[in-house]
Amino acid sequence: MDVVTFGETMVLFNPETQGPLRYVGTFTKSIGGAESNVAIALARLGHKAGWFSKLGDDEFGRYIKSTVMGEEVDVSRVKKDPKRTTGILFKERFSTVNPNVYYYRKGSAASHLMMEDLDMEYIASAKILHVTGISLALSEEMREAVFYAVKEAKKRGVLISFDPNIRLKLWSEEEARETILEMVKLTDLLFPGKEEAELLLGLTEPEEIADTFLKLGVQTVALKLGKSGCYVKNKETEAFVHGYTVDHPVDTVGAGDGYAAGFISGYLENLSLTECAQRANAVGAMATLVKGDMEGFPYKDQVEIFMGLKNSIDR
Repeated sequence: MDVVTFGETMVLFNPETQGPLRYVGTFTKSIGGAESNVAIALARLGHKAGWFSKLGDDEFGRYIKSTVMGEEVDVSRVKKDPKRTTGILFKERFSTVNPNVYYYRKGSAASHLMMEDLDMEYIASAKILHVTGISLALSEEMREAVFYAVKEAKKRGVLISFDPNIRLKLWSEEEARETILEMVKLTDLLFPGKEEAELLLGLTEPEEIADTFLKLGVQTVALKLGKSGCYVKNKETEAFVHGYTVDHPVDTVGAGDGYAAGFISGYLENLSLTECAQRANAVGAMATLVKGDMEGFPYKDQVEIFMGLKNSIDR
């Protein structure tokens, strides 16, 4: 495996019309989960990715597993929980791009993933283990499992990739800050959004933010700056990298996961720090062009065309 990741993926119901959910009569069904998003995006970019979780022994769980597997992601370590259900979420859309999100995941099968469910030989077979702050927020069991996996993986030479992905609907600001900063100390590749970094550190300047994370032990900081692009820094170099203009974004959910996958993809291919950031910006931008959390992630040739690295042949 190039990358292994784990966390909760839910069945996502997207409304066909705008407005309060009480007036919506029809929805489209897909999947939503930060970790599976990254795995799918990496697979489309040509890398070997594995994702696992706990799913309910129900139709929604079977749907998630088959969908992720259909994207050529390895799901051989996914577990079933016959006692608990698969989580679901609903989006609610108004005229703005960013939707409201309603979770129905408390007590879900994934939230009860424990240390005993981990196959450390499988995790240690990867070059990179990618985790997110969402998993840290779901339950004490999941949190313990994530920290255990990360610490054991580091002992075996696996690089740790971490996206804070702060969801304040899942936990308090104080708990999020304390727990995420503990994980940051174990992280090699860090993908915070600027607002997340401000919440965690109380700093606003990208250079200060990056320097502080580097002092905490991070090897490479890739700070997301929205449509402005990103600021990246390691011990050797730093750069502001411009984003790509998207005139009519359709759905911004999943853009951050696409960014992380794009950067990791470049890292695996030994691209320069700036080139990794350029690919990350491109994949994140392309994710906003399509409705859905993971549907807009590009294949390798598509992202190269988008970046102007390859010519498009339409006919």
